[in-house]
Amino acid sequence: MSLIVDNKSAVTQNLLEQLQKGSGKIAFIPDAEIISAIRHLENKGIPNNKHEDYKYCNIEAVLRKEFKSVEQSFNELTNADIAPLKLEEAINLVVVNGNYNESLSEKIIVKGLTVKSLKDISSSQKTLLSSQAKSDTDALIALNTAFSNNGLFLDMEKGNVIPMPIHVIYVNSGNTEIVVNTRNFIHIQANAEVTLVESFFNTGSSKVFSNFVSEKFVGENAKLNCFTFQNEGPLSYSVNTNQVKVNKYSTYSNTTTTLGGELVRNNHNVELAASNCEVHLNGLFITKGTQQVDNHTLIDHQMPNCESNELYKGIAKDKSVGTFNGKIFVRKDAQKTNAYQSSKNILMSDDATINTKPQLEIYADDVKCSHGTSTGKIDTEALFYLKARGIGEESARKLLLQAFAQELIDKIEIPSLQERVLHLFEKTL
Repeated sequence: MSLIVDNKSAVTQNLLEQLQKGSGKIAFIPDAEIISAIRHLENKGIPNNKHEDYKYCNIEAVLRKEFKSVEQSFNELTNADIAPLKLEEAINLVVVNGNYNESLSEKIIVKGLTVKSLKDISSSQKTLLSSQAKSDTDALIALNTAFSNNGLFLDMEKGNVIPMPIHVIYVNSGNTEIVVNTRNFIHIQANAEVTLVESFFNTGSSKVFSNFVSEKFVGENAKLNCFTFQNEGPLSYSVNTNQVKVNKYSTYSNTTTTLGGELVRNNHNVELAASNCEVHLNGLFITKGTQQVDNHTLIDHQMPNCESNELYKGIAKDKSVGTFNGKIFVRKDAQKTNAYQSSKNILMSDDATINTKPQLEIYADDVKCSHGTSTGKIDTEALFYLKARGIGEESARKLLLQAFAQELIDKIEIPSLQERVLHLFEKTL
């Protein structure tokens, strides 16, 4: 496949040419769709701060500065490398450099649960791919579509309830600068229920740009409870896109904890496509140094009698930057909608920055919707109160910050994951 790229976008042209060198034909995505994705990428280019949705997150500048040459050279991983990343009480599945690795994953012994690599799915399952993540909506989805690795397809059969969490470990391991396009599809059929943990790590010795796209389909009267844990380290630059469709009487919830990564951009887009469904999005991040974390959410209420709740909290230290841009969209037919959104943040230094932009766009007239945001420093009265009772200033600050974050940490229902998050959170403080 030849590439004809708009010369006006040198970064786009360079990236496409370098990725093409290391990419073969993607068996599970039709040629026509790949070509369409590339054309969209040509026209739109890699997002920069002139794009409204990426105003505070200049992806083009990162690629221009940090990824001038992409060699796509990887280190092989063993079970010993993966063992510290696993969760004890979960089914651990492993995706290495964007490819589902069955040999490093645990065997599936649960009835009704099917896990395959994307190249092994059936023709009918292939029709589901890109049904939610459309290339013409975002250039980075287009990039992923054109150069997607062989990720996983997870299918939960109708009426099944998984008694233990499924833990998907996404780990990158480059020994040169690499770009990884990870893709998956999570299919929860009607009346099924599952808890999913997605953890992101980087064990490589060089910089990695990770472009992750996950399509999640929650069937009628189904329940999908997700926990996202991001701890990729200072060599990692990542864009993580979740495209979720929720159906009648179903529930989708996600709690995202971001504790590592030089740049982390989370796009979480949820479509409430039927009546009487509910969505809960939660996020906690702590940034330090020159780190940047950007949480961008869209909750699209399309039908009546639905509910959504969002709570995001951030702590910014040093010269780091945190962003929350959340939009609740209520369409004309979405009467009796209840939608709530809140963003709360603490600045730990004068050089740290928090950008918040909660938004409501409402076209129905019988709704209950609210949003709010607050950004400030640690409560000086509370700090004085603790110090007056013999607690040192540093310990008092840590106690107040942990109390600020505890509401979200408590939402992590898996004990070993909650313990891991709490330990790393305290270490970061």
